[in-house]
Amino acid sequence: MNAADLLTGQRVVPVVVIDDAGDAVPLAKTLLDSGLNAIEVTLRTEAGLAAIERIASDVPDMLVGAGSVRRAAQVAEVKSAGAVFVVSPGSSDALLEAVADAELPFVPGAVTASEMLGLLDLGYTLQKFFPAELSGGAAFLKAVGAPIPEVRFMPTGGISPGNANDYLSLQNVACIGGSWIAPPALLRERNFEAIAGLAAAAAKL
Repeated sequence: MNAADLLTGQRVVPVVVIDDAGDAVPLAKTLLDSGLNAIEVTLRTEAGLAAIERIASDVPDMLVGAGSVRRAAQVAEVKSAGAVFVVSPGSSDALLEAVADAELPFVPGAVTASEMLGLLDLGYTLQKFFPAELSGGAAFLKAVGAPIPEVRFMPTGGISPGNANDYLSLQNVACIGGSWIAPPALLRERNFEAIAGLAAAAAKL
């Protein structure tokens, strides 16, 4: 299964940075109970890999992906931890080879037409657009939709409740990545009630 098929129906995917793996399961359960069925756990902290493993083990109804994957060696690690999809801000030959060997659904990043066409040649019809707002935002994605209609996007970076629908209204946007749903400050406070409110609102977008 490719990432486009796996994430069908997932319109908002929380992108989370977890400092304490002990927060992973209550966070995943909070998101799931609030109507969000997929999560991207970034490998920006030492706890990221353990967080993926705990969610995969204890919250099986949650589609857990690994985000900010940058090196080929990380692909085997996240697959072993239980990740069912991989997201990267870009791509490299080694990374593309690793995800192909691991048979993991992959959302590679692209911000130029040439990058998008190169990934399309490899069969990637769902691509990450990051950092979305700094790279032209919804207006840019709308513009590339006509000449590159085969590609759909998962924009992330600078997206908020205020501009989320600008992206979701585009035909070539499959889903958006939302880091506002479980911000690090609320996670550090273990304020899952507040996160639940943000997640429930995001699920209605």
